[in-house]
Amino acid sequence: MRPLTAFKPLKSLADALAELLERATPLAGTDTVTTFDADGRVLAQDAISSLQVPPSDNSSMDGYAVCRSDVAAAGTVLPVSQRIAAGSAGAPLQPGTAARIFTGAPIPDGADAVLMQEDCEALDDGKVRINAVPAAGQWIRRAGEDITRGAVVLSAGMRLTPAELGLAASIGLHQLQVARRPRVALFSTGDELVMPGDVPPEQMRPGAIYNSNRFFLRAMLLRLGCEVTDLGIVPDRRDATIEALQCASEAHDLILTSGGVSVGEEDHIKPAVESLGTLDLWQIAMKPGKPFAYGRIGSAHFMGLPGNPVSSFLTFALLVRPFVLRLQGVQAVAPRALPATAHFAWPRADKRREFLRVRHNAAGGLDLFANQSSGVLTSAAWGDGVVDNPAGQTIAPGDTVQFIAFAELLG
Repeated sequence: MRPLTAFKPLKSLADALAELLERATPLAGTDTVTTFDADGRVLAQDAISSLQVPPSDNSSMDGYAVCRSDVAAAGTVLPVSQRIAAGSAGAPLQPGTAARIFTGAPIPDGADAVLMQEDCEALDDGKVRINAVPAAGQWIRRAGEDITRGAVVLSAGMRLTPAELGLAASIGLHQLQVARRPRVALFSTGDELVMPGDVPPEQMRPGAIYNSNRFFLRAMLLRLGCEVTDLGIVPDRRDATIEALQCASEAHDLILTSGGVSVGEEDHIKPAVESLGTLDLWQIAMKPGKPFAYGRIGSAHFMGLPGNPVSSFLTFALLVRPFVLRLQGVQAVAPRALPATAHFAWPRADKRREFLRVRHNAAGGLDLFANQSSGVLTSAAWGDGVVDNPAGQTIAPGDTVQFIAFAELLG
């Protein structure tokens, strides 16, 4: 049996992440995609506006455009000289008249305010009664107040969301240069693993378990924009593990495994990776989690996650996710932690940094899932995030804690 000293001493999560990110050189090559298809992709070059938005002064309300000097008091009646809809260009405003105007329509020359239609009364003889005195520039959106010509509207390294896609479209960009998708090979190790659908529950052999890790890891990789090759379950044999790793390294940027990164006699990942490339086995000072492997096989990165489902889930979220984002050129990869109030007690301080599965309650605080074991995936499905609890820290009801939403970790 291999000695436990094969693992290096406990490494802080912050140090482990910093080391990984140093090795995450952004991938070469970009893709050109339509703006329609760029959701979730990472922008590879700045998007610079060649126009201003809005292109001209326009109305932010349905109502009437006027010259303020023509409306000295509430109750002023003015003839309506024209009708200006969005997408049309009005004529200069005739002195002593009002223009019927609609949201988004350009402000005619000579007008310096808009009154919303609720402050006006249309009369039968083609006139309008103005029931309020307008302020200078009211309800007018100025040209360029949203975007100025030459401005960097979207920066390289930004993950694109629906809002950014709309912004790109607003400056006329129908295509975007984005980072290419990381190619990831995913497989699990362990003869105890069975795929759902292959064996019904009542026929499961003693000691067998369904492979849940494969499902959530694949989904998390896809959410990060990866191209995933699912290599399934590799038998617990040295030759099979070497063959799978060698094949995966030839066409992928990252090889990701779950299970088999401890130092038992049946754990073949370490010797298999070392026979093909280099490997570091780390013990991370985090709970759940702890065992983690990083290495290289040819030009491919290798990462090995622990087999327990919650350990694998959170180790991916806190180490693999930022690494994959950095491969695509994203700089801001840290999840946001927000202060929240604990409505639970955690009297057992641990020497490792803990990530406790919690969810918000109706009172605005956080409830704790009762069983925080690394094998209880129910806790992740039940919760809406984790409390990032420092090593050696207890928690009492009412304490302020740092909450990280799963929404920050899963996309």
